[in-house]
Amino acid sequence: MSDKFDVIVIGAGPAGYVAAIRAAQLGLKTACVDAFTGKDGKQALGGTCLNVGCIPSKALLDSSRQYWNIAHNLPVHGISVKDAKVDMATFIGRKDKIVKQFTGGIGQLFKANKVTPYFGTGKLLKGNQVEITAADGSKQTISATNVILASGSIPIELPFAKFDGKHIVDNAGALDFTEVPKRLGVIGAGVIGLELGSVWRRMGSEVTIIEALPDFLSVADADIAKLAAKEFAKQGLDIKLDAKLNKAEVKKDGVHLTYTDKSGEQQLVVDKLLVAVGRRAYSTGLLADDTGVKLDERGRIVVDEHCHTGVDGVWAIGDAVRGPMLAHKGSEEGVAVAEWIAGKAGHVNYDTVPFVIYTEPEVAWAGKTEKQLKDEGVPYKVGTFPFAAIGRAVAMNEAVGQVKMLAHADTDRILGVHMVGPGVSELIAECVVAMEFKGSSEDLARIVHAHPTLSEAVHEAALSVDKRAIHKGN
Repeated sequence: MSDKFDVIVIGAGPAGYVAAIRAAQLGLKTACVDAFTGKDGKQALGGTCLNVGCIPSKALLDSSRQYWNIAHNLPVHGISVKDAKVDMATFIGRKDKIVKQFTGGIGQLFKANKVTPYFGTGKLLKGNQVEITAADGSKQTISATNVILASGSIPIELPFAKFDGKHIVDNAGALDFTEVPKRLGVIGAGVIGLELGSVWRRMGSEVTIIEALPDFLSVADADIAKLAAKEFAKQGLDIKLDAKLNKAEVKKDGVHLTYTDKSGEQQLVVDKLLVAVGRRAYSTGLLADDTGVKLDERGRIVVDEHCHTGVDGVWAIGDAVRGPMLAHKGSEEGVAVAEWIAGKAGHVNYDTVPFVIYTEPEVAWAGKTEKQLKDEGVPYKVGTFPFAAIGRAVAMNEAVGQVKMLAHADTDRILGVHMVGPGVSELIAECVVAMEFKGSSEDLARIVHAHPTLSEAVHEAALSVDKRAIHKGN
């Protein structure tokens, strides 16, 4: 087999494998290099997302939700279950089975699209050559006209709370506890901290989340964040804001934490500590010194608006470059770059990328927050609608949260939509479509929405922008 390709992709996460498949669809001879190893020691395509991120966390979120419902949601339906127990081997095993199904599925997609996979660590050399180092240390070199760097990201490690894989863990470790920790500490109240904190709280852990920032979910709209925080507190998540971890020591009786909040120095002992303070671009060993590819001060690969590095035929996408670290953002960049390479018109609109937190209630948004519009001096109008007035939500016993819509005061163009409530990870898509087409709140207000559905909250929020919601006071 020839070692010369049209496209080589380094990294088989959501950005890389999608780029490889799209390039192959466009008739380009494509290879994809990845070093991720599954629990069975074999190559596991899909990167962090499929192996230790998006997919396994959703599996555990769903399993833990079933367990939580037995005690907290079934009684209202007149259903009682006594002595419910959890078999942890099955609990974790189900997650592992789902992961293997999807990582294996990518292998089948590569085969169907004639993408050549290489198992090993890829390093870009000068002249668009890629050196592949296998697990046994052996090396081989392949080359291509175009190389797409999709090396992804890794968890940020704190110097005073280093991962040991047993007591102090990252997201991967928190997906594989062999028993429910009685006391779980979480550093960081972001997406990972909230989702995995929710998993183990539902299973019975006492969960304390220590967040350095003074505001909860500061990246989200303030009204939505406030509602979400209220619900999480009801579930027993103890979220301590404006609190900075100073030290973590592993002792016989657990992990001893020292942190500082407004009241001074505090102590906390937990059985497990999840450090989820963010992720950083993974570029270690990715580039030979003479490639000409540049990194910024955060270790991210520098690219232009078309994800091009400035070096002929070298592109970069996903978590390794600027922008939000989201699987779907990386995937769309992968599609766009493959299409640009093939001479077509690729496109990614960063202004309409949706954000989702898969807690319960879920949190989702796209576009500008109210604070951003105020700070930018943009005139706007606001429409809101609570799920408490949505028949489907009440029937589901999930009538918490609201939809908030922001539209331009003069043109009525939708500038942002923010939600907390049941199924909002799905509801946000309708709003993204409207925003992508530069739609107005009037457009959504005049579309017929099925009754009874959760989507009626979006409809009523759009109506509320002009103070004509039907099922609430205006």
